[in-house]
Amino acid sequence: MLLNPLYPFTFLKISSLKATIVFLSILLIKSNLLRFKGGLIGGLFALILISGIFASSTIALGSLVYAYRLKKKSNSDDNQIQDLETVNV
Repeated sequence: MLLNPLYPFTFLKISSLKATIVFLSILLIKSNLLRFKGGLIGGLFALILISGIFASSTIALGSLVYAYRLKKKSNSDDNQIQDLETVNV
């Protein structure tokens, strides 16, 4: 069997390709994990914002209904006829 004199260079070339593939695979996995993490954080932030808008709208609507009921109740009290008498001193 003949020994190839360029075998060390071939070995280095194959080893460097394997190392490059492993390095690029690690970077790809890291990139996908960062995208996934960013998506989760963004989704959670959007959910918090939407629930805050919903809560503030509900509170505003409730206060409007409460003010309307108070106004309606005070208007019904004002419509009643009161007998006023003068005070003689």
